[in-house]
Amino acid sequence: MEITWLGHSCFRIKGREATLITDPYDGSIGYSLGKPRADIVTSSHPHPGHSFVAGVGGAPRVVQCPGEYEIASVFITGIATFHDAERGKRQGKNTVYLIEMEEMTVCHLGDLGHALSSEQMEEMSGVEVLLVPVGGLSTIDAAAAAEMVRLLQPRIVIPMHFKTDVVPFKLEPVESFLKEMGLKGATPQPKLYITRTGLPDETQVVVLDYKG
Repeated sequence: MEITWLGHSCFRIKGREATLITDPYDGSIGYSLGKPRADIVTSSHPHPGHSFVAGVGGAPRVVQCPGEYEIASVFITGIATFHDAERGKRQGKNTVYLIEMEEMTVCHLGDLGHALSSEQMEEMSGVEVLLVPVGGLSTIDAAAAAEMVRLLQPRIVIPMHFKTDVVPFKLEPVESFLKEMGLKGATPQPKLYITRTGLPDETQVVVLDYKG
């Protein structure tokens, strides 16, 4: 499996049989998406910064709500959550996606804005790769993200939705999350290549460099 961060909450996840893109964005985010091709697109909520399907090339199947899906040998489970800590009263709903491919499960938390319930935690147990928002403001912040990592215990954690030079919003930088995780820093990697047999024994934080 190859994982590339395209900026904000958008990742390209490539397997042997399919390519999936999460939360494609429009120009308001500050990043440049280009026109990446994909077989599948997931959208966590209907905001232009997370649901710009027109920015994806090819003829992808679009998943944008809770449920169970099987597309091109990829199994996807959408879990209903909220964009805030008030059961969606301020910012609406959010869908967390469990993406099963290459004998691994990737969890994309979208714009999750609250702590998970015990039922949700159980549904997400066994996740190998966690894509977690860490910037706060409209999602969980660095401290809440670190606590979620400790509870879910994934093998690999990739932070997303944080402040960079191009983002116009007042998000926290990724360094805040790294500090909460007890790390002094991390060298961004251009891509992450992983296999089931190559997963680390203990949780590892991987910061990816933006590639538009």
